[in-house]
Amino acid sequence: MSDTFPASIIGIDGHAHVFSRELDLTSARRYSPDYDATLTTYQHKLHGHGLSHGVLVQPSFLGTDNSYLLDALRQAPTQLRGVVVVDRDISRAALDEMDRLGVVGIRLNLMGKALPDFSEPQWKVLFGHITELGWHVELHRHVADIPALVRGLLPFGLKIVIDHFGRPDARLGLDQPGFRDMLELGLGGQLWMKVSGIYRLEGSEQENLDFARAALALLMQSFGPQRLVWGSDWPHTQHEDRISYGAVVEQLQALGCSPQTMRSLLIEAPQVLFDFSRVEA
Repeated sequence: MSDTFPASIIGIDGHAHVFSRELDLTSARRYSPDYDATLTTYQHKLHGHGLSHGVLVQPSFLGTDNSYLLDALRQAPTQLRGVVVVDRDISRAALDEMDRLGVVGIRLNLMGKALPDFSEPQWKVLFGHITELGWHVELHRHVADIPALVRGLLPFGLKIVIDHFGRPDARLGLDQPGFRDMLELGLGGQLWMKVSGIYRLEGSEQENLDFARAALALLMQSFGPQRLVWGSDWPHTQHEDRISYGAVVEQLQALGCSPQTMRSLLIEAPQVLFDFSRVEA
C-alpha cells in the first residue's frame, strides 16, 4: 500500500506494532509470536477503520534491533512515526539517523524488569540526546511504580508518555496504589497518556470498560485533553485470539467521548506529540 493514503489526517493510531515471526527474537522475551504483523496488513486495518496515520512501537521481543520498524518508516515516511527501543550507549549519530526516518521517541518496557536508576551517567547522556531531539520517553510498567519512574524522569525536562492507562488493575478501582499519584503528576504538564489497551486492565470486559470510562474522566482533568492519545495496540500481542482491531475501536466508542474529545484523541493531541506537524489536518 506504501504511501497511498489520504494526505490529510483523519485519524492517528498512536500505538501499534509490526514484526515477522522470522526475525531474531531477544533471549529475554516474555512472548514469541507465531504469525506476522506486516506493514501492509496494518495499513489495511487503518484504512478499514477510517484512520489515516499510525505510530509504530518497537515490541519487546525484538529487543533493540529496530531494523524492521525502521524499514516500515522508510516505506511510508509521511504516514508513520516510530518509537524505538535502544541501548543506553547508542551513538548520537544513530539517533540522528532514526530521527531523520521519523522516530519520535524511545520506549522503556519495564514489565517484569528491575527498576532503573535514572541518575546513572549513561541514562543522563541518553536523555540529554532525547531532549535535544525533541523526542519523548514512553513508559510501560504497572501503575504502582509509575510515579517513582516519572519523578526520576521529570528533571530531564523531556516529554513522558505512559502506556495503556498506566497498566492499572481495573478490579482494584481508582484508589489503587500509584493511580492518584500519577494523576497528580499529570497536572505538571510534562506527562502524556495513551488511552489504549483497555483489554489489558486485568478485569472482566465490563470491569475494564467501567474503569476506563472513570479513569478517562480523571485524566481529562489532570493531564488535559491535549495530552491524551488513542492507540489500537494492534496486533494485540498475547490477546490475539480474542481481540481484533474492530474490537478496540468499539471499546473507544464505548467510552462515550464527545465529538471534540474524540477529535483531540485521534487528531489534535497525537499530531503534536508524534510530530505530524508536516502533515495538514
